[in-house]
Amino acid sequence: MKDIVLKYVLHNSIKYNGKPSEGAVLGHIFSQNPNLKPKIKELREEIKKTIKEVSKKSAEEQLETLKKIAPELLEEKKPEEKKLAELKNAKQGKVVMRFEPSPSGPLHIGHAFVLALNYAYSRIYDGKFIIRISDTNPENIDPQSYNLIEEDAKWLTNNGVSEFMIQSDRMDIYYRYAEKLVEMEKAYVCTCSSEAFKELADKMEPCPCRNISKEENIKRWKMMFKEYKPGEAVLRIKTDIKHKNPAMRDWPAMRINEFKHPRKGEAYRVWPLMSFSVVIDDMDTKMTHLIRGKDHMDNAKKQEYVYNYLDKPIPESLFFGRINFEGMEVSCSQTRLRIESGEFTGWDDIRLPFLAALRRRGYQPEAFIKFATDTGVSPVDKTIKAEEYFKLLDAYNRDIIDPKSNRYFFINDPVEVEVKDAPEHKVEIDVHPDRIEMGKRVFKAHKKFFITKNDFNSMKDNYLYRLMDCLNLTKIGKELVFDSIEYDRYKKGGEKIIHWLPVEKELVEVVVLMPDAKTERGFGEAGIKKLKPGDICQFERFGFVRLDEVKEGKYHFWFTHK
Repeated sequence: MKDIVLKYVLHNSIKYNGKPSEGAVLGHIFSQNPNLKPKIKELREEIKKTIKEVSKKSAEEQLETLKKIAPELLEEKKPEEKKLAELKNAKQGKVVMRFEPSPSGPLHIGHAFVLALNYAYSRIYDGKFIIRISDTNPENIDPQSYNLIEEDAKWLTNNGVSEFMIQSDRMDIYYRYAEKLVEMEKAYVCTCSSEAFKELADKMEPCPCRNISKEENIKRWKMMFKEYKPGEAVLRIKTDIKHKNPAMRDWPAMRINEFKHPRKGEAYRVWPLMSFSVVIDDMDTKMTHLIRGKDHMDNAKKQEYVYNYLDKPIPESLFFGRINFEGMEVSCSQTRLRIESGEFTGWDDIRLPFLAALRRRGYQPEAFIKFATDTGVSPVDKTIKAEEYFKLLDAYNRDIIDPKSNRYFFINDPVEVEVKDAPEHKVEIDVHPDRIEMGKRVFKAHKKFFITKNDFNSMKDNYLYRLMDCLNLTKIGKELVFDSIEYDRYKKGGEKIIHWLPVEKELVEVVVLMPDAKTERGFGEAGIKKLKPGDICQFERFGFVRLDEVKEGKYHFWFTHK
Protein backbone atom coordinates (compact mmCIF):
# COMPACT_ATOMS: atom_id res chain seq x y z
CA MET A 1 0.00 0.00 0.00
CA LYS A 2 2.79 2.43 0.92
CA ASP A 3 4.51 1.99 -2.43
CA ILE A 4 1.26 2.54 -4.34
CA VAL A 5 0.43 5.68 -2.35
CA LEU A 6 3.93 7.10 -2.70
CA LYS A 7 4.04 6.84 -6.48
CA TYR A 8 0.65 8.47 -6.98
CA VAL A 9 1.35 11.25 -4.48
CA LEU A 10 4.65 11.98 -6.24
CA HIS A 11 2.98 11.94 -9.64
CA ASN A 12 0.18 14.27 -8.51
CA SER A 13 2.62 16.63 -6.77
CA ILE A 14 4.83 16.93 -9.87
CA LYS A 15 1.83 17.46 -12.10
CA TYR A 16 0.38 20.25 -9.94
CA ASN A 17 3.51 22.17 -8.92
CA GLY A 18 3.97 20.73 -5.45
CA LYS A 19 0.30 20.78 -4.45
CA PRO A 20 -0.94 17.17 -4.48
CA SER A 21 -4.65 16.55 -3.93
CA GLU A 22 -5.71 13.82 -1.52
CA GLY A 23 -8.91 13.21 -3.47
CA ALA A 24 -7.15 12.99 -6.84
CA VAL A 25 -4.57 10.55 -5.45
CA LEU A 26 -7.30 8.38 -3.96
CA GLY A 27 -9.16 8.38 -7.27
CA HIS A 28 -6.08 7.27 -9.22
CA ILE A 29 -5.40 4.48 -6.72
CA PHE A 30 -8.95 3.13 -6.92
CA SER A 31 -9.00 3.31 -10.73
CA GLN A 32 -5.91 1.11 -10.90
CA ASN A 33 -6.43 -0.93 -7.72
CA PRO A 34 -10.18 -1.33 -7.04
CA ASN A 35 -9.40 -4.14 -4.58
CA LEU A 36 -8.13 -1.49 -2.13
CA LYS A 37 -11.54 0.20 -1.74
CA PRO A 38 -12.36 -1.65 1.52
CA LYS A 39 -9.22 -0.07 3.03
CA ILE A 40 -10.27 3.51 2.32
CA LYS A 41 -9.73 4.68 5.90
CA GLU A 42 -6.15 3.33 6.02
CA LEU A 43 -5.50 4.74 2.56
CA ARG A 44 -6.60 8.24 3.54
CA GLU A 45 -4.26 8.21 6.55
CA GLU A 46 -1.38 6.95 4.45
CA ILE A 47 -2.02 9.56 1.73
CA LYS A 48 -2.05 12.42 4.28
CA LYS A 49 1.18 11.17 5.83
CA THR A 50 2.86 10.71 2.44
CA ILE A 51 1.78 14.15 1.16
CA LYS A 52 3.46 15.72 4.18
CA GLU A 53 6.67 13.77 3.57
CA VAL A 54 6.72 14.45 -0.17
CA SER A 55 6.15 18.20 0.32
CA LYS A 56 9.53 18.35 2.07
CA LYS A 57 11.28 17.27 -1.11
CA SER A 58 12.27 19.69 -3.85
CA ALA A 59 10.64 19.32 -7.27
CA GLU A 60 13.87 17.80 -8.61
CA GLU A 61 14.00 15.21 -5.82
CA GLN A 62 10.37 14.27 -6.31
CA LEU A 63 11.04 13.74 -10.00
CA GLU A 64 14.14 11.60 -9.38
CA THR A 65 12.26 9.43 -6.87
CA LEU A 66 9.36 8.86 -9.24
CA LYS A 67 11.78 7.96 -12.05
CA LYS A 68 13.15 5.19 -9.83
CA ILE A 69 9.93 3.72 -8.46
CA ALA A 70 7.38 4.31 -11.26
CA PRO A 71 8.94 5.67 -14.47
CA GLU A 72 5.84 4.58 -16.41
CA LEU A 73 3.87 7.40 -14.79
CA LEU A 74 6.19 9.92 -16.40
CA GLU A 75 5.52 8.62 -19.88
CA GLU A 76 3.23 11.18 -21.46
CA LYS A 77 0.05 9.49 -22.55
CA LYS A 78 -1.35 11.97 -24.99
CA PRO A 79 -5.12 11.81 -24.91
CA GLU A 80 -6.70 11.20 -28.25
CA GLU A 81 -7.09 14.62 -29.78
CA LYS A 82 -10.69 15.60 -30.28
CA LYS A 83 -11.56 16.61 -33.80
CA LEU A 84 -14.47 18.54 -35.18
CA ALA A 85 -16.94 16.47 -37.18
CA GLU A 86 -16.53 16.76 -40.93
CA LEU A 87 -18.65 19.36 -42.69
CA LYS A 88 -21.19 17.99 -45.11
CA ASN A 89 -20.39 18.67 -48.78
CA ALA A 90 -17.24 20.64 -47.87
CA LYS A 91 -14.46 20.98 -50.44
CA GLN A 92 -10.91 21.91 -49.51
CA GLY A 93 -10.24 25.55 -50.31
CA LYS A 94 -13.89 26.26 -51.14
CA VAL A 95 -15.50 26.61 -47.70
CA VAL A 96 -16.81 30.08 -46.77
CA MET A 97 -18.02 30.71 -43.21
CA ARG A 98 -18.86 33.72 -41.08
CA PHE A 99 -19.47 35.06 -37.61
CA GLU A 100 -22.06 37.80 -37.21
CA PRO A 101 -22.01 39.78 -33.93
CA SER A 102 -24.22 42.75 -33.11
CA PRO A 103 -22.37 45.96 -32.17
CA SER A 104 -23.93 46.27 -28.72
CA GLY A 105 -20.53 45.75 -27.10
CA PRO A 106 -17.22 43.92 -27.62
CA LEU A 107 -16.85 40.13 -27.69
CA HIS A 108 -17.27 37.96 -24.59
CA ILE A 109 -16.71 34.27 -23.87
CA GLY A 110 -20.02 33.29 -25.50
CA HIS A 111 -19.05 35.07 -28.72
CA ALA A 112 -15.59 33.50 -28.50
CA PHE A 113 -17.11 30.00 -28.58
CA VAL A 114 -19.10 30.58 -31.78
CA LEU A 115 -16.39 32.62 -33.49
CA ALA A 116 -13.76 29.99 -32.66
CA LEU A 117 -15.91 27.16 -34.05
CA ASN A 118 -16.44 28.96 -37.36
CA TYR A 119 -12.81 30.00 -37.61
CA ALA A 120 -11.53 26.51 -36.71
CA TYR A 121 -13.62 24.93 -39.46
CA SER A 122 -12.55 27.48 -42.06
CA ARG A 123 -8.93 26.87 -41.05
CA ILE A 124 -9.32 23.09 -41.37
CA TYR A 125 -10.65 23.47 -44.92
CA ASP A 126 -8.31 26.31 -45.96
CA GLY A 127 -11.43 28.37 -46.51
CA LYS A 128 -12.56 31.95 -46.15
CA PHE A 129 -13.70 33.40 -42.83
CA ILE A 130 -15.76 36.60 -42.72
CA ILE A 131 -16.72 38.78 -39.76
CA ARG A 132 -19.97 40.57 -40.51
CA ILE A 133 -21.24 43.16 -38.04
CA SER A 134 -25.03 43.10 -37.85
CA ASP A 135 -26.04 46.74 -37.32
CA THR A 136 -29.32 47.16 -39.18
CA ASN A 137 -31.18 47.77 -35.91
CA PRO A 138 -30.12 51.38 -35.19
CA GLU A 139 -31.56 51.32 -31.67
CA ASN A 140 -29.11 48.97 -29.94
CA ILE A 141 -25.65 50.05 -31.07
CA ASP A 142 -22.59 51.06 -29.08
CA PRO A 143 -20.46 53.09 -31.53
CA GLN A 144 -17.21 51.91 -29.88
CA SER A 145 -18.11 48.29 -30.61
CA TYR A 146 -17.13 48.36 -34.28
CA ASN A 147 -13.44 48.82 -33.52
CA LEU A 148 -13.54 46.66 -30.39
CA ILE A 149 -15.12 43.72 -32.24
CA GLU A 150 -12.56 43.97 -35.03
CA GLU A 151 -9.71 44.10 -32.51
CA ASP A 152 -11.06 41.08 -30.59
CA ALA A 153 -11.64 39.05 -33.77
CA LYS A 154 -8.18 39.77 -35.14
CA TRP A 155 -6.64 38.70 -31.84
CA LEU A 156 -8.70 35.52 -31.44
CA THR A 157 -7.89 34.36 -34.99
CA ASN A 158 -4.29 35.56 -35.02
CA ASN A 159 -5.21 37.88 -37.91
CA GLY A 160 -7.00 35.03 -39.66
CA VAL A 161 -10.12 36.98 -40.67
CA SER A 162 -10.41 37.11 -44.45
CA GLU A 163 -12.76 40.09 -44.55
CA PHE A 164 -14.64 42.45 -42.24
CA MET A 165 -18.08 43.62 -43.35
CA ILE A 166 -20.63 46.01 -41.84
CA GLN A 167 -24.25 45.57 -42.82
CA SER A 168 -25.08 49.30 -42.76
CA ASP A 169 -22.58 49.71 -45.62
CA ARG A 170 -24.65 47.29 -47.72
CA MET A 171 -28.03 49.02 -47.73
CA ASP A 172 -28.12 49.48 -51.51
CA ILE A 173 -27.59 45.72 -51.91
CA TYR A 174 -30.60 44.96 -49.70
CA TYR A 175 -32.72 47.45 -51.65
CA ARG A 176 -31.68 45.92 -54.97
CA TYR A 177 -32.69 42.41 -53.89
CA ALA A 178 -35.93 43.66 -52.31
CA GLU A 179 -36.91 45.40 -55.54
CA LYS A 180 -36.11 42.26 -57.51
CA LEU A 181 -38.38 40.17 -55.26
CA VAL A 182 -41.18 42.75 -55.65
CA GLU A 183 -40.74 42.63 -59.45
CA MET A 184 -40.91 38.85 -59.28
CA GLU A 185 -44.10 39.13 -57.15
CA LYS A 186 -42.40 37.15 -54.40
CA ALA A 187 -42.60 40.07 -51.97
CA TYR A 188 -45.27 42.67 -51.28
CA VAL A 189 -45.73 45.84 -49.21
CA CYS A 190 -48.27 45.25 -46.44
CA THR A 191 -50.09 48.21 -44.88
CA CYS A 192 -52.16 46.14 -42.47
CA SER A 193 -51.57 46.66 -38.76
CA SER A 194 -49.48 43.93 -37.13
CA GLU A 195 -52.54 42.87 -35.10
CA ALA A 196 -54.77 42.60 -38.20
CA PHE A 197 -52.13 40.64 -40.12
CA LYS A 198 -51.60 38.22 -37.21
CA GLU A 199 -55.31 37.62 -36.82
CA LEU A 200 -55.62 36.64 -40.49
CA ALA A 201 -52.36 34.65 -40.55
CA ASP A 202 -53.45 32.66 -37.49
CA LYS A 203 -56.51 31.63 -39.52
CA MET A 204 -54.26 30.83 -42.52
CA GLU A 205 -55.90 33.58 -44.52
CA PRO A 206 -54.05 36.13 -46.71
CA CYS A 207 -54.22 39.80 -45.86
CA PRO A 208 -55.77 42.18 -48.47
CA CYS A 209 -52.29 43.42 -49.50
CA ARG A 210 -51.04 40.03 -50.61
CA ASN A 211 -52.78 40.03 -53.98
CA ILE A 212 -52.42 43.65 -55.06
CA SER A 213 -50.93 44.27 -58.51
CA LYS A 214 -47.23 44.41 -59.16
CA GLU A 215 -47.57 48.06 -60.18
CA GLU A 216 -49.26 48.94 -56.87
CA ASN A 217 -46.58 47.06 -54.99
CA ILE A 218 -43.78 48.96 -56.74
CA LYS A 219 -45.58 52.21 -55.94
CA ARG A 220 -45.93 51.24 -52.27
CA TRP A 221 -42.27 50.18 -52.13
CA LYS A 222 -41.22 53.67 -53.27
CA MET A 223 -43.62 55.25 -50.78
CA MET A 224 -41.85 53.45 -47.91
CA PHE A 225 -38.82 55.70 -48.49
CA LYS A 226 -40.72 59.03 -48.26
CA GLU A 227 -44.40 58.87 -47.42
CA TYR A 228 -45.33 56.05 -45.06
CA LYS A 229 -44.65 56.56 -41.38
CA PRO A 230 -43.00 53.95 -39.13
CA GLY A 231 -45.43 51.10 -38.55
CA GLU A 232 -47.63 51.94 -41.54
CA ALA A 233 -45.94 49.65 -44.06
CA VAL A 234 -43.69 46.61 -44.10
CA LEU A 235 -42.23 44.52 -46.93
CA ARG A 236 -43.19 40.86 -46.61
CA ILE A 237 -41.81 37.75 -48.32
CA LYS A 238 -44.55 35.62 -49.86
CA THR A 239 -44.45 32.10 -48.48
CA ASP A 240 -47.12 29.46 -47.79
CA ILE A 241 -49.92 31.24 -45.92
CA LYS A 242 -51.15 27.82 -44.81
CA HIS A 243 -47.77 26.68 -43.48
CA LYS A 244 -48.16 24.64 -40.28
CA ASN A 245 -45.64 26.92 -38.55
CA PRO A 246 -47.14 30.42 -38.11
CA ALA A 247 -43.65 31.97 -38.06
CA MET A 248 -43.23 30.96 -41.72
CA ARG A 249 -46.32 32.75 -43.00
CA ASP A 250 -45.38 35.81 -45.10
CA TRP A 251 -42.57 36.94 -42.83
CA PRO A 252 -41.48 40.63 -42.67
CA ALA A 253 -38.27 41.56 -44.50
CA MET A 254 -38.01 45.38 -44.43
CA ARG A 255 -39.52 48.01 -42.14
CA ILE A 256 -39.41 51.77 -41.57
CA ASN A 257 -37.26 52.99 -38.67
CA GLU A 258 -36.35 56.67 -38.33
CA PHE A 259 -34.07 56.21 -35.32
CA LYS A 260 -30.76 57.98 -36.00
CA HIS A 261 -28.08 55.43 -36.88
CA PRO A 262 -24.69 55.94 -35.13
CA ARG A 263 -22.79 55.40 -38.39
CA LYS A 264 -25.25 56.44 -41.08
CA GLY A 265 -27.18 59.18 -39.30
CA GLU A 266 -30.50 59.79 -41.09
CA ALA A 267 -29.34 58.60 -44.52
CA TYR A 268 -31.75 55.62 -44.41
CA ARG A 269 -35.22 55.06 -43.02
CA VAL A 270 -36.03 51.66 -44.57
CA TRP A 271 -34.02 48.94 -42.82
CA PRO A 272 -33.86 45.17 -43.36
CA LEU A 273 -34.93 42.88 -40.55
CA MET A 274 -32.46 40.23 -39.43
CA SER A 275 -33.70 37.27 -41.49
CA PHE A 276 -33.62 39.28 -44.70
CA SER A 277 -30.22 40.95 -44.22
CA VAL A 278 -28.70 37.61 -43.22
CA VAL A 279 -29.99 35.67 -46.23
CA ILE A 280 -28.97 38.40 -48.67
CA ASP A 281 -25.48 38.67 -47.17
CA ASP A 282 -25.00 34.90 -47.02
CA MET A 283 -26.14 34.57 -50.61
CA ASP A 284 -24.09 37.55 -51.84
CA THR A 285 -20.89 36.35 -50.14
CA LYS A 286 -21.44 32.73 -51.26
CA MET A 287 -21.53 31.18 -47.80
CA THR A 288 -21.18 27.41 -47.93
CA HIS A 289 -21.63 26.43 -44.26
CA LEU A 290 -23.32 28.18 -41.34
CA ILE A 291 -23.02 27.48 -37.62
CA ARG A 292 -25.78 29.11 -35.63
CA GLY A 293 -27.83 28.70 -32.49
CA LYS A 294 -30.72 26.26 -32.69
CA ASP A 295 -33.05 29.17 -31.88
CA HIS A 296 -32.40 30.22 -35.51
CA MET A 297 -33.83 27.02 -37.00
CA ASP A 298 -37.05 28.81 -37.99
CA ASN A 299 -35.06 31.65 -39.52
CA ALA A 300 -33.09 29.17 -41.60
CA LYS A 301 -36.35 27.76 -42.95
CA LYS A 302 -37.67 31.26 -43.68
CA GLN A 303 -34.53 32.11 -45.60
CA GLU A 304 -34.87 29.05 -47.83
CA TYR A 305 -37.77 30.80 -49.59
CA VAL A 306 -35.46 33.60 -50.74
CA TYR A 307 -32.75 31.18 -51.89
CA ASN A 308 -35.32 29.25 -53.90
CA TYR A 309 -36.93 32.36 -55.41
CA LEU A 310 -33.53 33.63 -56.58
CA ASP A 311 -32.33 30.15 -57.59
CA LYS A 312 -29.29 30.21 -55.30
CA PRO A 313 -27.67 27.26 -53.46
CA ILE A 314 -28.67 26.89 -49.82
CA PRO A 315 -25.70 26.66 -47.40
CA GLU A 316 -25.34 23.68 -45.09
CA SER A 317 -26.43 24.61 -41.56
CA LEU A 318 -25.21 23.25 -38.23
CA PHE A 319 -27.12 24.21 -35.09
CA PHE A 320 -25.76 24.34 -31.55
CA GLY A 321 -27.59 24.49 -28.23
CA ARG A 322 -27.52 27.50 -25.97
CA ILE A 323 -24.62 27.73 -23.50
CA ASN A 324 -25.68 29.34 -20.23
CA PHE A 325 -22.72 30.74 -18.34
CA GLU A 326 -23.76 30.56 -14.69
CA GLY A 327 -22.21 33.13 -12.38
CA MET A 328 -20.98 35.36 -15.22
CA GLU A 329 -22.64 38.42 -16.73
CA VAL A 330 -22.25 38.24 -20.51
CA SER A 331 -24.96 40.72 -21.47
CA CYS A 332 -23.34 43.63 -23.32
CA SER A 333 -26.17 46.04 -22.56
CA GLN A 334 -26.21 45.21 -18.83
CA THR A 335 -22.42 45.37 -18.59
CA ARG A 336 -22.35 48.70 -20.42
CA LEU A 337 -24.74 50.16 -17.84
CA ARG A 338 -22.49 48.94 -15.02
CA ILE A 339 -19.46 50.47 -16.72
CA GLU A 340 -21.28 53.77 -17.15
CA SER A 341 -22.29 53.73 -13.46
CA GLY A 342 -18.64 53.32 -12.45
CA GLU A 343 -18.99 49.78 -11.08
CA PHE A 344 -16.45 48.55 -13.65
CA THR A 345 -13.52 50.48 -15.10
CA GLY A 346 -14.24 49.45 -18.71
CA TRP A 347 -14.70 46.45 -20.97
CA ASP A 348 -11.24 45.25 -19.91
CA ASP A 349 -12.04 45.29 -16.19
CA ILE A 350 -10.32 42.18 -14.80
CA ARG A 351 -13.61 40.94 -13.29
CA LEU A 352 -15.39 40.70 -16.65
CA PRO A 353 -15.63 37.63 -18.93
CA PHE A 354 -14.97 39.77 -22.02
CA LEU A 355 -12.06 39.08 -24.35
CA ALA A 356 -10.48 42.48 -23.72
CA ALA A 357 -10.07 41.60 -20.03
CA LEU A 358 -9.02 37.99 -20.59
CA ARG A 359 -6.49 39.02 -23.24
CA ARG A 360 -5.00 41.51 -20.79
CA ARG A 361 -4.73 38.79 -18.15
CA GLY A 362 -2.64 36.59 -20.42
CA TYR A 363 -5.09 34.12 -21.95
CA GLN A 364 -4.06 32.95 -25.41
CA PRO A 365 -6.29 32.70 -28.52
CA GLU A 366 -5.60 28.99 -29.01
CA ALA A 367 -7.00 28.26 -25.54
CA PHE A 368 -10.42 29.53 -26.65
CA ILE A 369 -10.18 27.67 -29.95
CA LYS A 370 -9.25 24.44 -28.16
CA PHE A 371 -12.19 24.85 -25.78
CA ALA A 372 -14.56 25.34 -28.73
CA THR A 373 -13.23 22.45 -30.83
CA ASP A 374 -13.21 20.04 -27.88
CA THR A 375 -16.81 21.02 -27.09
CA GLY A 376 -17.87 20.80 -30.74
CA VAL A 377 -21.25 21.51 -32.31
CA SER A 378 -24.11 19.95 -30.36
CA PRO A 379 -27.82 20.87 -30.32
CA VAL A 380 -27.97 20.12 -26.58
CA ASP A 381 -28.31 23.15 -24.28
CA LYS A 382 -25.56 23.39 -21.68
CA THR A 383 -25.14 25.20 -18.37
CA ILE A 384 -21.58 25.74 -17.24
CA LYS A 385 -20.59 27.40 -14.00
CA ALA A 386 -17.90 30.06 -13.96
CA GLU A 387 -15.48 27.88 -12.00
CA GLU A 388 -15.99 24.92 -14.34
CA TYR A 389 -15.48 27.06 -17.43
CA PHE A 390 -12.29 28.64 -16.14
CA LYS A 391 -10.97 25.31 -14.92
CA LEU A 392 -11.13 24.06 -18.51
CA LEU A 393 -9.91 27.29 -20.09
CA ASP A 394 -7.04 27.54 -17.59
CA ALA A 395 -5.91 24.01 -18.44
CA TYR A 396 -5.85 24.77 -22.18
CA ASN A 397 -4.07 28.05 -21.55
CA ARG A 398 -1.54 26.49 -19.16
CA ASP A 399 -0.50 23.99 -21.84
CA ILE A 400 0.33 26.94 -24.09
CA ILE A 401 2.10 29.32 -21.71
CA ASP A 402 3.82 26.96 -19.27
CA PRO A 403 6.65 25.76 -21.56
CA LYS A 404 7.78 29.30 -22.37
CA SER A 405 7.18 31.07 -19.05
CA ASN A 406 10.23 32.04 -16.98
CA ARG A 407 9.98 31.36 -13.26
CA TYR A 408 10.56 34.11 -10.71
CA PHE A 409 10.30 34.56 -6.96
CA PHE A 410 7.65 36.99 -5.75
CA ILE A 411 7.16 37.61 -2.04
CA ASN A 412 3.75 39.13 -1.41
CA ASP A 413 2.97 40.85 1.88
CA PRO A 414 6.68 40.60 2.82
CA VAL A 415 8.33 40.78 6.21
CA GLU A 416 12.07 41.19 6.68
CA VAL A 417 13.77 38.55 8.82
CA GLU A 418 17.34 37.87 9.87
CA VAL A 419 18.76 34.37 10.12
CA LYS A 420 21.38 34.38 12.82
CA ASP A 421 24.78 33.03 11.76
CA ALA A 422 23.64 32.40 8.17
CA PRO A 423 26.66 32.32 5.82
CA GLU A 424 26.91 34.38 2.65
CA HIS A 425 26.69 32.10 -0.36
CA LYS A 426 25.49 31.90 -3.96
CA VAL A 427 22.21 30.18 -4.82
CA GLU A 428 21.40 29.03 -8.36
CA ILE A 429 17.85 28.14 -9.39
CA ASP A 430 16.59 27.09 -12.85
CA VAL A 431 14.81 29.72 -14.93
CA HIS A 432 12.49 26.88 -15.99
CA PRO A 433 12.56 23.43 -14.30
CA ASP A 434 11.94 21.58 -17.57
CA ARG A 435 14.16 23.66 -19.86
CA ILE A 436 17.79 23.59 -18.79
CA GLU A 437 18.78 25.60 -21.88
CA MET A 438 17.04 28.64 -20.42
CA GLY A 439 19.78 28.91 -17.81
CA LYS A 440 19.72 29.76 -14.12
CA ARG A 441 18.91 32.66 -11.83
CA VAL A 442 21.65 33.53 -9.37
CA PHE A 443 21.03 34.95 -5.87
CA LYS A 444 23.54 36.19 -3.32
CA ALA A 445 22.16 35.00 0.00
CA HIS A 446 23.25 36.41 3.36
CA LYS A 447 21.60 36.90 6.76
CA LYS A 448 18.64 39.06 5.79
CA PHE A 449 15.66 37.78 3.81
CA PHE A 450 12.12 38.69 2.82
CA ILE A 451 9.48 36.00 3.40
CA THR A 452 5.69 36.29 3.37
CA LYS A 453 3.97 37.41 6.55
CA ASN A 454 1.83 34.27 6.38
CA ASP A 455 4.90 32.00 6.35
CA PHE A 456 6.50 33.95 9.20
CA ASN A 457 3.37 33.79 11.37
CA SER A 458 3.00 30.03 10.81
CA MET A 459 6.52 29.19 12.04
CA LYS A 460 6.69 27.24 15.30
CA ASP A 461 9.48 27.07 17.88
CA ASN A 462 12.14 24.38 17.51
CA TYR A 463 10.89 23.20 14.10
CA LEU A 464 13.21 22.92 11.13
CA TYR A 465 12.37 25.01 8.06
CA ARG A 466 14.08 25.44 4.72
CA LEU A 467 14.39 28.51 2.56
CA MET A 468 13.90 26.91 -0.86
CA ASP A 469 17.21 25.74 -2.38
CA CYS A 470 19.05 28.02 0.07
CA LEU A 471 19.44 26.97 3.72
CA ASN A 472 17.82 25.37 6.74
CA LEU A 473 16.83 27.31 9.86
CA THR A 474 15.12 26.85 13.19
CA LYS A 475 12.85 29.25 15.08
CA ILE A 476 14.00 29.62 18.68
CA GLY A 477 11.92 32.08 20.61
CA LYS A 478 11.89 35.29 18.59
CA GLU A 479 15.03 34.38 16.65
CA LEU A 480 15.57 32.51 13.41
CA VAL A 481 18.81 30.57 13.67
CA PHE A 482 20.86 29.06 10.87
CA ASP A 483 21.02 25.28 10.96
CA SER A 484 22.69 24.03 7.78
CA ILE A 485 22.72 24.32 3.99
CA GLU A 486 22.35 20.66 3.01
CA TYR A 487 18.92 19.57 1.87
CA ASP A 488 19.47 16.05 3.22
CA ARG A 489 19.40 17.47 6.73
CA TYR A 490 15.97 19.01 6.08
CA LYS A 491 14.68 15.80 4.51
CA LYS A 492 15.04 13.92 7.77
CA GLY A 493 12.48 15.94 9.65
CA GLY A 494 11.83 19.39 8.23
CA GLU A 495 8.47 21.10 8.60
CA LYS A 496 8.05 23.35 5.58
CA ILE A 497 9.82 24.85 2.54
CA ILE A 498 9.53 28.63 2.37
CA HIS A 499 9.95 31.04 -0.53
CA TRP A 500 12.32 33.92 0.02
CA LEU A 501 14.27 36.77 -1.48
CA PRO A 502 17.51 38.28 -0.22
CA VAL A 503 17.20 41.80 1.12
CA GLU A 504 18.96 43.83 -1.59
CA LYS A 505 18.60 47.03 -3.60
CA GLU A 506 18.11 45.17 -6.90
CA LEU A 507 14.68 43.81 -5.93
CA VAL A 508 11.70 45.32 -7.72
CA GLU A 509 8.40 46.48 -6.30
CA VAL A 510 5.57 44.32 -7.65
CA VAL A 511 1.82 44.88 -7.72
CA VAL A 512 -0.44 42.05 -8.92
CA LEU A 513 -4.07 42.78 -9.84
CA MET A 514 -6.14 39.73 -8.91
CA PRO A 515 -9.36 38.48 -10.60
CA ASP A 516 -11.50 40.06 -7.86
CA ALA A 517 -9.82 43.47 -8.57
CA LYS A 518 -7.91 43.37 -5.27
CA THR A 519 -4.13 43.68 -5.32
CA GLU A 520 -1.22 41.70 -3.94
CA ARG A 521 1.92 43.74 -3.27
CA GLY A 522 5.48 42.80 -2.49
CA PHE A 523 8.95 42.32 -3.91
CA GLY A 524 10.12 40.40 -6.95
CA GLU A 525 13.56 39.22 -7.90
CA ALA A 526 15.80 41.45 -10.02
CA GLY A 527 15.38 39.30 -13.15
CA ILE A 528 11.86 40.68 -13.53
CA LYS A 529 13.48 43.84 -14.91
CA LYS A 530 14.15 41.92 -18.14
CA LEU A 531 10.42 41.57 -18.83
CA LYS A 532 8.54 43.79 -21.26
CA PRO A 533 4.85 44.74 -21.00
CA GLY A 534 2.85 41.83 -22.42
CA ASP A 535 5.31 39.17 -21.24
CA ILE A 536 3.92 36.25 -19.24
CA CYS A 537 5.87 34.53 -16.49
CA GLN A 538 5.19 32.36 -13.45
CA PHE A 539 5.65 33.58 -9.92
CA GLU A 540 6.56 30.32 -8.23
CA ARG A 541 3.90 28.94 -5.90
CA PHE A 542 1.74 31.96 -6.75
CA GLY A 543 0.61 31.62 -10.36
CA PHE A 544 1.05 32.82 -13.92
CA VAL A 545 0.99 36.58 -14.42
CA ARG A 546 1.26 39.02 -17.32
CA LEU A 547 3.23 42.24 -17.06
CA ASP A 548 0.78 45.03 -17.82
CA GLU A 549 2.94 48.11 -17.31
CA VAL A 550 5.92 49.57 -15.48
CA LYS A 551 4.83 52.74 -13.75
CA GLU A 552 6.81 54.94 -11.39
CA GLY A 553 9.33 52.17 -10.88
CA LYS A 554 6.71 49.56 -9.94
CA TYR A 555 6.00 46.45 -12.00
CA HIS A 556 2.24 46.05 -12.42
CA PHE A 557 1.08 42.53 -13.31
CA TRP A 558 -2.33 41.02 -14.01
CA PHE A 559 -3.01 37.58 -12.55
CA THR A 560 -3.65 34.94 -15.21
CA HIS A 561 -4.32 31.71 -13.30
CA LYS A 562 -2.58 29.06 -11.22
